[in-house]
Amino acid sequence: MQTLYLQTQDKLTEEEELSAAARAQVATLNAQINALRSELAKLNQALEASEAKDVEQQAQIADLGKRLNQALAAKVQELQQYRSEFFGKLREVLKNRPGISIVGDRFVFQSEVLFDAGQAELGPEGKQDMAKFAATLLEIAKDIPSDIDWILRVDGHTDKQPISTARFPSNWELSVARALSVTKFLISQGIPANRLAPTGFGEFQPIDNRDDEIGYLRNRRIELKLTER
Repeated sequence: MQTLYLQTQDKLTEEEELSAAARAQVATLNAQINALRSELAKLNQALEASEAKDVEQQAQIADLGKRLNQALAAKVQELQQYRSEFFGKLREVLKNRPGISIVGDRFVFQSEVLFDAGQAELGPEGKQDMAKFAATLLEIAKDIPSDIDWILRVDGHTDKQPISTARFPSNWELSVARALSVTKFLISQGIPANRLAPTGFGEFQPIDNRDDEIGYLRNRRIELKLTER
């Protein structure tokens, strides 16, 4: 009986020791869980603060975008005022001149007015018209505020009849050469080079889709557009 009693006591002591170790482990786990909960709460707070800041920044960006659009619209409207005056004066200067017209926001010169067939050098009458154009632009440019970054686009266009010469292998080259010819002449008349942008479109921007001489004639043109960079 005493032996059994001692064995029972030993087993009880062992179980008590195991129970104490288990309680210690539970306590450690609880402490770790509490620490994780604290970190999680901090992360949630940081996330909420970040989201609130992001919403605020998005609102600020939207407001800046709105104000920028308003400023750009104001500049476009201001430039439109000078463009209207410019076109009005040019209409008077070049009135009754065949082959010259205003289409939308562009001044259009039919190529025959400026160039001989298949050529890119300005003829005498073309130089005369462009000199008048340059004088009017210089007069208007003096009144355009310095913060309006205006440019004059010089767009060369051809008809779709193919050209293939040593100098002009395609209509691309011819349209670019004609735009450059006009641009260089305008520079010689005092238009600043940084205010000019020559571009060649070849036959790919027609304004008349007819396959006849009238359609071809209308598509062979130089377009001049006063716009903003």
